[in-house]
Amino acid sequence: MRDASNNTARRATVAYVLKSFPRLSETFIASEIYRLERLGVDLRLFIIKRPGEAIVHPIADAITASRTYLPEAAPISEVSTLRWLREHALRFAPGLGRQSVRSPLRMVRTVVVAIGHAVRARKGRWAMPRRSMLKEFLQAAALADAVAASGDVRRLHAHFCHSATTVAWLASMMSGLPLSFTAHAKDVYSPDLNPAGLLARKLAAASFVVTCTRANQVYLQAQTTTPVHCVYHGLDVEFARLLGATGRRAPEGGGLRALAVGRLVRKKGLDVFIDALDILRARGLPVDAVIVGEDGDHGPALRAQVARLGLEGIVRCTGPMTQAALFQTYLQASVFCLPCRVLDNGDRDGIPNVIAEAMACGLPVVTTAVCGIPELLEDGRNGLIVPTDDPVAAADAMERLHRDPALVGRLAECASSSIRERFDGDRAVVTLSALLAGPRP
Repeated sequence: MRDASNNTARRATVAYVLKSFPRLSETFIASEIYRLERLGVDLRLFIIKRPGEAIVHPIADAITASRTYLPEAAPISEVSTLRWLREHALRFAPGLGRQSVRSPLRMVRTVVVAIGHAVRARKGRWAMPRRSMLKEFLQAAALADAVAASGDVRRLHAHFCHSATTVAWLASMMSGLPLSFTAHAKDVYSPDLNPAGLLARKLAAASFVVTCTRANQVYLQAQTTTPVHCVYHGLDVEFARLLGATGRRAPEGGGLRALAVGRLVRKKGLDVFIDALDILRARGLPVDAVIVGEDGDHGPALRAQVARLGLEGIVRCTGPMTQAALFQTYLQASVFCLPCRVLDNGDRDGIPNVIAEAMACGLPVVTTAVCGIPELLEDGRNGLIVPTDDPVAAADAMERLHRDPALVGRLAECASSSIRERFDGDRAVVTLSALLAGPRP
């Protein structure tokens, strides 16, 4: 279970519970961990699922914290409960047994809580209890056992307030260790991820909660008396280094070079971006565009849209990039456009880190006023805000920037200042380290 190659002899005090690590789309977590280590915060990483990504940012390799991977667990929804147990019992039985011996009364209480929630979260009055709770209970037992074996953990801190925090919450009950967690975006607002009041129970159980936008903070604080703190992510460590070595982009003439960065999912509004490019082409504006990001469930529809509109020679989808390659792509673009939206199921972004990266590079940004974006970007001062699902407005904004270099210069200067003031990752992590180093239980 333990990745011995990453063990260190130093003592750890905070267990970071992560669904997967490292992940290309979550370099903000790797940067947070790295910065905490630089401040002297001792960490151990407990990872629920091994990553399956080919590209790993260098910052992940610079992290020295030990990494413990919990037993592999297949989705429980795809097979019968009995079959899933037959395939997984031997993996989880040792940790479950040891933790039951260590804390029998805590284990009994946790079983009662888990069963109660599984019953409350069933999809109908006569439906079976929610089976995912069985999997999370066993993962929690494995986590509590691994934490106990380390001998030095004094706090569990999870990232994202759905599955990873559910596992940490149950492990907290089993072990008696205090719980805290960081909430982000979709995990905050999608009821399906925390059914039957589960988020409220985890909020009540935590000693404190961290989130990455003021909008999230207000939303969560209204549901609990537990303190909720807003700590912005800050620029990725590697990105900040590249920016310091190279500086901001220099405005150039020529055609409009548009850039969008984000996983190919509906909440990013990339279909609106593509439609806006088609409008600009119809207006006779010389334009080319790059979309950078991992494929997602909206990927096939976006590629079909590009083909249907005949934009193959204008729009290029590159897939994911290393941070260094992405940085150069920012410098080569003339406008950044990410027309984010809120989906019907509550899924949304907080403050997309790529918007902050573009602003830091002096790249003018066109985006929408969803969730926490207005906390960073003010229309006409350090970027341009357009309505959601409005490709004409997005096209108008990009054309306006193309035809007004003076506006671009003003926005760029203000944008880079905003990032220095609000998105300094080194300053933000000092606040987080103080929270994690709170009084011992």
